[in-house]
Amino acid sequence: MQHAAHPQDGRHDHQFHEGNPLAERNTLRAALLTVVMMVVEIAGGWIFNSMALLADGWHMSSHALALGLAFFAYVAARRFKGDARFAFGTFKIEILASYTSAILLLGVAALMMFESVARLLSPSPIHYQQAIAIAVIGLLVNLACAWLLRGEHHHHGHDHAHGHDHHHDHEHHDHGHDLNLRAAYLHVLADAATSVAAIIALIGGLIWGAAWLDPLMGMVGAVLVAVWSVGLLKQSGRVLLDAEMNDPVVEEIREVVAELPYPARITDLHLWRVGKSRYACILSLASSGDLTPELVRQRLQIHEELAHITVEINPIPT
Repeated sequence: MQHAAHPQDGRHDHQFHEGNPLAERNTLRAALLTVVMMVVEIAGGWIFNSMALLADGWHMSSHALALGLAFFAYVAARRFKGDARFAFGTFKIEILASYTSAILLLGVAALMMFESVARLLSPSPIHYQQAIAIAVIGLLVNLACAWLLRGEHHHHGHDHAHGHDHHHDHEHHDHGHDLNLRAAYLHVLADAATSVAAIIALIGGLIWGAAWLDPLMGMVGAVLVAVWSVGLLKQSGRVLLDAEMNDPVVEEIREVVAELPYPARITDLHLWRVGKSRYACILSLASSGDLTPELVRQRLQIHEELAHITVEINPIPT
């Protein structure tokens, strides 16, 4: 049995997570802005008796907590980056924060729905003009935070050169995303959506006297927040549970093995994420030729997302 285990750059320092200092700073700024606006909206909703405004303020408090959690996740990931106890780096500290934020979002959705239904069943007078002014300020703050946290919320592709004369392009969908930043971004978007809903409801109530719009928009916002949180739970949960075997890079590994100069058969293959777009790979092959782990690892290194490659070759009995 031949065996080789090396990071792609040949070092064993396990520094696979690149960090994101700009996202860390912007998350802190967004958290501070959110805390200030949270206090204003809760006070305004209480004084002017607006359920939409009060619900927006209260659920903004959970977003402030989530943004603080995202910031401290960045700090912890950076602080423990060189800690030898983290065999594959500190990337999953951020993913754990993302998953926790998604659970908080679900709680926010449930609270918004409960309060909105209660207000729909027991309406009370609303001071529309003052509440609208505060809701507009809240929306502007949300938009400012969204701009700070806009990050990398898009799909992207990259290409690899294969062998000597051919290459292909592929897209890794959300795998290049900073999920901790995405969680913070979704919290801010949820705030913005509920601010828009509150403004619409309050304007409708002011113009047409439709007081029922206020709690109705709170219910619509609750559903929207729940949908976003479930999506984030699925994304971050997949990384935490190492459910990455449907990633395109798995098929690329199989292609590399098929193109080796010696016949080889994959007997075991494991892939898991250790960075925003970085993976560790364990590959076990059966081969009757002169195939070496070093050659396999060299061929796999054309895929820059493979940060740590372990190769084991077992000879096929003749």
